[in-house]
Parts: sequence; structure tokens; C-alpha cells
Amino acid sequence: MRKQFIRTTEDVMAKDERLVVLLGDISVFGFRKAFEQFPERIYNIGICEQAMTGMAAGLSKEGLVPVVHSIAPFVVERCFEQIKDDFCYQKLGGNIVSVGGSYDYAALGCTHHCPGDVAILKTLPGMEIVLPGTASEYDKLFRAAYADGHPTYFRLSERNNPQSFDVEFGRANVLKKGSLATVITVGTTLAATLAATQDLDVTVLYYTTVAPFDVETLRQNCASKKIALVEPYYEGVLVQEIVAALAPAPVRIETIGVPHRFLTDYGHQEEHDEAIGLTPENIRNRIMNLIEQKSGPATGSRS
Repeated sequence: MRKQFIRTTEDVMAKDERLVVLLGDISVFGFRKAFEQFPERIYNIGICEQAMTGMAAGLSKEGLVPVVHSIAPFVVERCFEQIKDDFCYQKLGGNIVSVGGSYDYAALGCTHHCPGDVAILKTLPGMEIVLPGTASEYDKLFRAAYADGHPTYFRLSERNNPQSFDVEFGRANVLKKGSLATVITVGTTLAATLAATQDLDVTVLYYTTVAPFDVETLRQNCASKKIALVEPYYEGVLVQEIVAALAPAPVRIETIGVPHRFLTDYGHQEEHDEAIGLTPENIRNRIMNLIEQKSGPATGSRS
């Protein structure tokens, strides 16, 4: 996805003179062509991510369209105050493009983990959050939203789903229809989710935009009021949206994602998947348990 990010950005820079790129000492070599072609519109700010975010807000204030880029913990968690005050509070548009979310850079340990980025950004009014599952999906989603006047977070991954879909910003894709439960899968969790549900009588909804959340597609595809939510970050982030979308009906939700604890082991992504249960086998078992449960009377109940 990072290579596509560079290709897409350079193409848009050639067509839209408002686009300005600020790098946090990440992907600098990849943008070597842009440094040659657009030296007045791309800058390596270095490991000064908070200042970089403030600079981007200033560029937006002057009518430009900024793109800031670094590894997720440095461009989101380190810069949260600047995103909140400089972009969201001021109602300025701009783009934050990260790599290395959750444990994509597992071998580098906790300092490079970032499973909490989506959760904290969702607290900010006006923030848009996009999680493409493939490089081509990123290209389409970026072009649709980069200049829409809102602060938009694009969470890129080292992974790619094996298949791209005709995604649309702000809309979910209905990939499968069933009656026993609805499975919501976000971004790069799609491959494992499809493997887990291939012979189950369930509906599968694929979300690449989580803010704004597509309420209508969920309402039209959740007759069972049983939902398995599969997310590539801290589990349960979308529960509030799901409960609100289906209110006042009672709904049972099984949250499947990164557990809310520090991952202290080193290793590859797949080893972390196995350790925390983000595998097709475990996802399937959790969905089966959800299907077998009787619906409870409480609105927004979680299991």
C-alpha cells in the first residue's frame, strides 16, 4: 500500500497544485521523483511530527491541501493534540497517511505498535477514518476524499487483502447475504473473515470507511440482530455506532480484534495473529458461538 500511496500522491500532485506533502522522515526515498518534480510542494520535516502537523494545518488555512505521513504511533498518538486543536477544532481539511498500524511492525516492539489509533481519532468531531484493504482501494478512496474539507486519516497496512472491491468512500460493501448473523469486517481483516465464513449462513459487510459510519447498509442487512465485529485495531471501537444504528432493538455483539493490552512479544504479524486469536479458525469459532446464543433482552448487550 505504501508504494501505491506514493504513486497516487505524485499523480494527484501533478493534477492539483494545492497538494503539499510533509514527511516525518518516512518514505523519503520513495518520493524521490516528487522531490525532483515538485520541490516547492514536498518537504521532509524530520522527526518533528507535532510541528509537522501544525505546519500542515497552517497550509490548509491558506487554502492548500496537506498530506502528512509517518508511522502510525508518531503521526497519530504523538500528534493527537495537534490533530484535535489545529485541524478538528479549526474545521480544516487535510490528510494524515500512516503506515505500521497495530502490529504491522511487530519486530520493533511496543514503540512501533499502534492498535489505539482508530479509537482515539474517533473521539474527534469531524474526523474521517479510512482503512483500505488493498492498494487499489486506497487509490480510489484517497482520490474521493483528499480534498473534501475534512481532516481524514488513511490507515495503510503492510498487508493486502487478496481481492479488491469496488469501494466507495463512506459506504460499506455487502459481500455475502445470510440469515443467522451479520459479520462486519474492517480493512485488512477481510481475508481471514471470508475464510472463516465461507460456508456459514451469515451476511458479511466490508467497511473501508469507519468514520463516517455507513448506518443504512447495516440497518438493511441485520435482521438477526446478532453481529460479529472483526477489527484490525483494539476490539470494540465500532460498538457505539452499531448499537445506535439498530436502536431501539436489542442487539448482541461479539467483538473480535486486538485485545486491550500491551503486546510484549516480538515476532511476525502472523505470530501475533495466532497469539491474540485473529485467525480464520478462531474467528469462525467466535461467530459460531454467537449464532448459537439466544438473543438477550438488553439493548446493546455484548458477549
